[in-house]
This record gives sequence, C-alpha cells and structure tokens, in this order.
Amino acid sequence: MTDQQRTPIIVFDVNETLLDITTLSPLFERVFGDGVVLREWFAQLILYSQTMTLSGRYAPFGELAIGTLHMVGTIHGIAIEQTDIEELKQRLSVMPAHTDVAPALNTLRKAGFRLVTLSNSPGGSSPSPLERAGLGDFFERSFSVDAIGKFKPAPETYQMVADELSMQTIDLVLVACHLWDTAGAQAVGCHGALLTRPHNAILPVAELPQPNFISADLGDLIQQLIKHWKKN
Repeated sequence: MTDQQRTPIIVFDVNETLLDITTLSPLFERVFGDGVVLREWFAQLILYSQTMTLSGRYAPFGELAIGTLHMVGTIHGIAIEQTDIEELKQRLSVMPAHTDVAPALNTLRKAGFRLVTLSNSPGGSSPSPLERAGLGDFFERSFSVDAIGKFKPAPETYQMVADELSMQTIDLVLVACHLWDTAGAQAVGCHGALLTRPHNAILPVAELPQPNFISADLGDLIQQLIKHWKKN
C-alpha cells in the first residue's frame, strides 16, 4: 500500500495550534506593563522544557510555567505574587480555541480521518482545556508527555502515540504551529504539517527537516492533507 493510499491519524499539538495563548496577554500587560512579554515567557518555557528533557530530568509543564514566570519576573525586576500565579493557572485552563479550528476539525472528521492530540501539558483533568474550548468531542484520544516524562520534540513522545494507537509513525501526521515540533515528529518518521500562525515561521537550515505540508491558513493546510490522501 502506498503512502497516499493509507489514511493516517492526524495528531494535533494543542497550545497555540488549537488554543489561543494570546488570551494570556492581559496578565502580562498587568504584571509587566507589556503584553508582548507573553512571547518571551512562552519561548523560555519551551526552551527550559526541552532543557529538562536533554538533561534527563522532568517536572510537569505547569510547574515549569510558574517557574518560568518567576524567572522572567526576575529578569525584568518584578516580583511575581501568588495572585499572578493563580491568574496564570486560571487563564491557562480556559484558553479558547482559535476560530478556524472547529471548522477544520469537522472537515477532517467528515473526510474520514481519525484525530488525536499530543500536548506537553498534563492530562487527566476534567473538564480539560480542550473540553472547555468546545473541542473535546473531535478527538478520540488526548495524549500527554506526562506519561513518559519527556517533553516534545523528544522522539519518545511521538513514538508513544504510535505505540498507543498500534500504528507505525509513518501513519501519523503531526499538525503544529511550531517547527521544532513538526521537525521532531518527522525525525521519527511521522509526516509534519506546519501551520504558520503569527510568531511562527520556517527555519531555513538545510539539515533541518522541512514540513511535508505548510500553510498560514488552517483550512488550506487540512485541504492539503485531504488532497494528498485522496479523501474527498
């Protein structure tokens, strides 16, 4: 059976790909006087999650998020209060879906694709952020890196999804708006579909796997997937 004949399982990243992290901006505007600090905090959070994995250590993503907020506060000479931490937790739990997400997921499901998620965020809470955002029913399973104690883009995170679904990695397509995520998935044999939301872009380095599919528009990106696997 050829690549185009197999119907893959679509694996969605969650934070920023599906859920809109810009709704955290008011916290950073209030604490730092500039909502743009959100991007600094998020970049540091991703950097240090990957540092933990490369160092052979692990702490839940939520703990890292809080620690990173304290670190960014120290950098800017601002003390982070407990009320700031509680607001961060609350806002993280109720991030809304991007407006383009539900229509795209519905189109994929109607085309016959199975959908799951893979997130650095811990799972198990109910209702989950995906459920609160009205997306829970689209996905047959939601995977968290908590299960193996390594953060994306560690190879084990994507392999875990394949193993749990009794699939090969070639039968998975990772949809994410972070190139480090799609590149990590491609490194273990998955297909990579990059959604270039604002603040995300291609890194033109020859040695880095470039996405199999790319678009700034989620509707267009999923149409590329449908066309490629001839699911009309």
